[in-house]
Amino acid sequence: MPPFIAINCAAIAPNLLESTLFGHAKGAFTGATTAQVGFFEKAADGTLFLDEIGELPQELQAKLLRVLENGEYQRVGETATRKSNARIVAATNLVLAQAVRSNDFRSDLFHRLSVFTINVPSLRTLGEDKMLLLDHFRRIYAQQMQCPPFTLDESAEASWNSYSFPGNTRELRNIVIRLVTKHPGARLTARQLESEFDLHPELSAGQTPPTETGAHARLQQGGFNLDDLLMGYTQTYIDAAMELAHGNVSEAAKLLGIARTTLYSRMDALQKHRSQQRNQ
Repeated sequence: MPPFIAINCAAIAPNLLESTLFGHAKGAFTGATTAQVGFFEKAADGTLFLDEIGELPQELQAKLLRVLENGEYQRVGETATRKSNARIVAATNLVLAQAVRSNDFRSDLFHRLSVFTINVPSLRTLGEDKMLLLDHFRRIYAQQMQCPPFTLDESAEASWNSYSFPGNTRELRNIVIRLVTKHPGARLTARQLESEFDLHPELSAGQTPPTETGAHARLQQGGFNLDDLLMGYTQTYIDAAMELAHGNVSEAAKLLGIARTTLYSRMDALQKHRSQQRNQ
């Protein structure tokens, strides 16, 4: 069977991404003690999945376009041209047409990628898929953490099905990871479940902090709550770390630069904060 190779363009440092995609020769840069095969070469005649392609640095977009046009590329540190016959599948959560208009994404690469486009609907429109995904991730992470899976009572199931999941499948997966970690084998009520829901999605979108002038304006609008803002950012980074660590709490703590016990403490604080918001 032809290989299927996947790479998350947003999860690799920009200075390492070219070498990851195309490979490098021995001595091409400091630390390159051996030659390295790139993902295009590993994919061979199979499929290369480029996730989060909207995060690809501008300087690499031209090189990717060349591969898509004629299959030619070079390893970092080599002059010899290599050929790739890999089928390319790309995904992004960005609106690439808008990124093209803002000059963040090359228009020629955008049109080259847009041969066949599939728009994935948001999770809130997919009905029973919410429960299917719950069962899928609950089974995976319960096995991974070697603990019994949690269950939902009728009220919790109704709450789960009615929640819009503004973060789509990634948010759903991260909620399941937290529930498996904190409530192994428990039968959860709607109140316990809803404490994990994001009541303020605008606070956890990872947006750039405002300038001092922007902060003045936001404070003068009234209704501002610093705890909500800080908890929103905390939730964003914990979710991101848990995703990169595939649900491993110890690895997530390392990514966040804190102790494992501190991460558990922050997760508990987030749960209590959500509970307080529910009771207000």
